[in-house]
Formats: sequence, C-alpha cells, structure tokens
Amino acid sequence: MLLKGKVSIITAASRGIGAGVATVFAREGSNLVIASRSRERLEALAKKLNNVTVVPVEADLTKREDVRRVVEEAIKNFGRVDVLVYNTGPPKPGAFLELTEEDWDYGVRLLMLSAVWITRDVLPHMINNGGGRLIYITSSTLKQPIPTLTLSNVIRISIAGLVKTLAYQLGRYNILVNGIMQGYVDTERVREVAEARARRENRAVEEVLREMALEIPLGRLARPEEIGEIAAFLASDRSSYLSGSLILVDGGRTLCI
Repeated sequence: MLLKGKVSIITAASRGIGAGVATVFAREGSNLVIASRSRERLEALAKKLNNVTVVPVEADLTKREDVRRVVEEAIKNFGRVDVLVYNTGPPKPGAFLELTEEDWDYGVRLLMLSAVWITRDVLPHMINNGGGRLIYITSSTLKQPIPTLTLSNVIRISIAGLVKTLAYQLGRYNILVNGIMQGYVDTERVREVAEARARRENRAVEEVLREMALEIPLGRLARPEEIGEIAAFLASDRSSYLSGSLILVDGGRTLCI
C-alpha cells in the first residue's frame, strides 16, 4: 500500500479522471477528501471506497470560498494534508471566434486561479508537517494543442509554469511538485469533444471515437485509473527525487518532443 495512512485531497473527484485517482488512492491506503460540485456523485463514490476514511465536500472550484472550505474540511477531519491532487472539470470547448469574454473569465478561474487558491491553502499545512506532494493534472494540450479546445490549450499551459516555479521554491520544505499531462481518457469529457467534432464534420460520434483511438499508437483510450496509478506513484515515497516534472501519459499520441 503505497499511501498507507496519508491524507490526500482530490478535486473534481466525482467522476472521470478524479474518480479514477480516488479509486487508486483508496486502494493504496490514503484517507481522502474528495471534492466536486455534485454531492450525490461524491457520496456514491465514497461508498465504493473501502478501508479508508473518505470525506466528501461539495465545492465549485471557481468560487474562492468553496476552495478554502475543501482544505478546512481536511484539517478539521484529519489535522493535516500530505497530498494535493489538483484536477478540474473541463472548460467550454470551441474555436477562438466562438468564445465570449465571459467564457475566458470563467476558464481562467476554473483552470488557473483555482490551482493558485488551493495551493495557497494547503502549503502552510505541508510546510508545518515537514513536506508533502503537489500533483497537478493538466492535459497533453500543453504539448500538442487540440484545435477545438482553445481555452484548455491557452490557459492550462500556465500550470506548467506553476509546477516548475513551485518545484524550485518549495524543495527546501521537502514539498515535491509535479504534473500529469494526460491524453485521451475514456471520460464524459472526451465524448463531448467527439460530439463537437462529429457535429462540425457531420459524422457519427462513434466513428469519431474510433478515429480518435486510431490516433493513439496503443490503439485505445486510457482508463481513468491508469492516470490514478501515475498520481499514486508521484504521491508515494518511491518518487522521492522527482520534482518539477510534467509527465506525458497519452499512449504515445503526442509526436513532439
């Protein structure tokens, strides 16, 4: 059990990648604070995670007070935070000319400011505890943009700067900082991307999904738990000299170095 006895916060955890990470962390022995906007889904997930303590927190990451409450619940229930796995829901898809200024404002809060907020909230506790792990789940769009995901392409790249900067600044506190750049994962979000592409090209959704899988050398989309396995390694003592890295997990799809 790589994470036995640790306390981990996982955001956007009620479904998709976040739920996959929570499932793996629970298997590896970490107590959890899981957050998302859907309490119903959080509670359903919590019932499936055995042998650890799970605290569901209903929270909207675009609201500062909600983000603060996630960390407060962790401290109230466990007295510390060892690991933060920062994950978010998707921004609005679309080309640049299809997006409004309000879409951009929301996207910045969702994809960048929320990361800053929750990092500020957990850091004092990690420093007092003598160390910790910050893990940011981003996207392979940092390396290879997807034309229909303008907001993700532009805003998520700021997380790369955050990872590198924090790794440099926080090493003295034994806080390791890394990011995961995942590719196509079998989630509702990927289906939304496929549906948008199918509408634009007047094609069937299943045809687009098959074509997406063919873009991947391994021939399939990832399972959410496969991203969780990487996150668990980064959260564990086995990654004790790994910091400042952005790990590409996409089945070989991204061609650039």
